[in-house]
Amino acid sequence: MGRLHRSRVTARVLRGHLFHVAGDARLADAVASLVSLRDGALVIDEAGRIAWTGSYAELPPAYAGLAVTRADFLLPGFVDTHLHYPQVHATAAYGGGRLLDWLDRCIFPTEARLADEELAVRAAEDFVARRVAVGTTTALVFGSAFPAAQDALFRAHAAAGLRLVSGRGIQTVGPASANPLITAEADALGLVVDEIERWHGREADLTPAADPSRALLQVAVVPRFALSVTRETLAGLGELYRDARGSGVYVHTHLSENSSPQGGEVEAVRAMYEVESYLDTYDGRFHPGSRVGGESLLGRRSVFAHAVHCTDAELARLAETQSSIAHCPTSQQFLGSGTMPWRRTTAAGVTVAAGSDVGAGDRWLIPGVLNDAYKVHLSEPGADAVALHPAELLHTGTLAGAQALDLDDRIGNFDVGKDADVVLIDVAGAPALARRLEAGSWPEDPAEADVALLFTLLMELAEKAITSVVVKGHEVESRPLDLSAGVLSIGRPG
Repeated sequence: MGRLHRSRVTARVLRGHLFHVAGDARLADAVASLVSLRDGALVIDEAGRIAWTGSYAELPPAYAGLAVTRADFLLPGFVDTHLHYPQVHATAAYGGGRLLDWLDRCIFPTEARLADEELAVRAAEDFVARRVAVGTTTALVFGSAFPAAQDALFRAHAAAGLRLVSGRGIQTVGPASANPLITAEADALGLVVDEIERWHGREADLTPAADPSRALLQVAVVPRFALSVTRETLAGLGELYRDARGSGVYVHTHLSENSSPQGGEVEAVRAMYEVESYLDTYDGRFHPGSRVGGESLLGRRSVFAHAVHCTDAELARLAETQSSIAHCPTSQQFLGSGTMPWRRTTAAGVTVAAGSDVGAGDRWLIPGVLNDAYKVHLSEPGADAVALHPAELLHTGTLAGAQALDLDDRIGNFDVGKDADVVLIDVAGAPALARRLEAGSWPEDPAEADVALLFTLLMELAEKAITSVVVKGHEVESRPLDLSAGVLSIGRPG
């Protein structure tokens, strides 16, 4: 398999058209906080942090002797707040139905294959290679049920120098198709504790970080979703998280993704637990009538994927607890799950960040997910429709992700002092985009032209235009995958 590696950090200057949403801007501030520098410069110091940002013509003399790397555009590293490692080879899988059918027919059998440790290593390397190729510098990753596969994932990310938050997918109940992924209650909790002890708070060299909550590798508590666990599991996870919360451990799971009058996910959860709302199951209120049965899993480092069918009360509770939503418009279309109501969700005060949801999502590239977000929200019915501003889109794919992961003091934009996580773009690698930028018409006002340019860049950005990915000042390189072993023959005749 092709390997990935990190370059040694050296102080240098990156030069190009620089876009970012500056400061501690929330969504409402994104438009006013958009920075566009047509001939911008970003100085990376030897610690891998941003030492200075501004117009290249104003580069301070102290940096004049540094090597300069040029690119057409410089964007903050993309943050993906929801994708599935054991589904790396399961994109575009035909399930013949919606969420629960798709899981049963396609996903549980695919994920079970990672019990094969050799295949798990290959999957981890493929997963990391895809992340590098699309400029995703930080990701919250739904992990495998198998500890050896998780070990492979953490090692692959450490070797590449990519930021990773992940945890093994916890399942203690489920359909027959999920049997290989299911563990007993005590085993499930023990494996989570072991993963936290072994991997949480590690740096790229696998040594413990001084502050585990700011390390390159971090662990999340990941119940697959409420239908995959029991009240006993949720009670145990609540106690476990209560004890681990202080070290920066995360919680990551699915919430209100699919609803149907015929009995979708939301209806199944409410019936199984006899609760008033889906969110109650994660909020320690998992006994009939939403009576309290344990500790809440909500909080500042808790990220819930989808939230398509949340009630106003659920959104208010997410905002109250500073929990966040991973918005996955691409996969929601793929599974016919509906559209997360943008205006109502963001008005509740919940942080909403982008998630690719690979493999239900078939787009690894976060700007591709933002493309889908723009379209689906413009198509919401009546007064709910909204045309997201390019600054709001950029915010959702970068700074909002950092805020959802409680890492916005480290990443998410180009503020001085933050780690240098940068995506370098040269449009020559994407001829159609290059010609569009060259030959298209633009507003006469420079500020309006820059906004229009950012929109087109996000809508049409192609993977081949991403020429370099920098994390903490390291240039992460992806070498071509070795396919000499041939394509797997599953489903092929003869």
